[in-house]
Amino acid sequence: MREKVVQYAFFFSGLLCIAFGNAIAVKVKFLGLNPWEALNVGLYQQLGLSIGSWSILTGLLLMGVAWFVNRKYINIGTLLNTLLIGSFIDFFLWTGLLPEATHTYLDFAYLAVAIVLAGMGGGLYVSGGIGAGPKDGFMLTVAEMTKLSVSRARIAVECVVLVISYLIGGPVFIVTFFYTFIQSPIFQVSLKFFSRARVGLSRRWQARNAPA
Repeated sequence: MREKVVQYAFFFSGLLCIAFGNAIAVKVKFLGLNPWEALNVGLYQQLGLSIGSWSILTGLLLMGVAWFVNRKYINIGTLLNTLLIGSFIDFFLWTGLLPEATHTYLDFAYLAVAIVLAGMGGGLYVSGGIGAGPKDGFMLTVAEMTKLSVSRARIAVECVVLVISYLIGGPVFIVTFFYTFIQSPIFQVSLKFFSRARVGLSRRWQARNAPA
């Protein structure tokens, strides 16, 4: 039971970090957003609703495709990821507490913080072991269907998303093309760190409750 508590604590904390980072990035979106967030912002600008709502809807669409093709990549963690990140993004934007764009070099600092938070959040939620997000499940499905490597499938899918985002007026600028190169290493480092931390925490709890 306590192991599950630790897992879900890491999972939900990671989702909060991702949403907080993405919400900060939206505030300085003129610098560029990652392809998926650029798509959500573009849809919001064209069709209304909210950025978080589009995050949820696109996530549900990806889940549906992955579920239809191969259900093994979809579980409770995928659904929670889909529903909560978008909701958290809208909440953080609604609070009015996030810094506004200054159109100075300070905005690059805000964006750097946003990228670090989202990258760390990714490592934190994945280390919980609850399940992959809808985008990851979709990437794995595409890789399996096309026989491409996961990395190549990711590049192919994100290129398509990037083009769609650009065509509908999403914030695709110079920083967009650096997201993967910056965020992926942060994700990898944080995943190793938080995975070790979770295992260590679980072992300490087990040792503390072991019979003498």
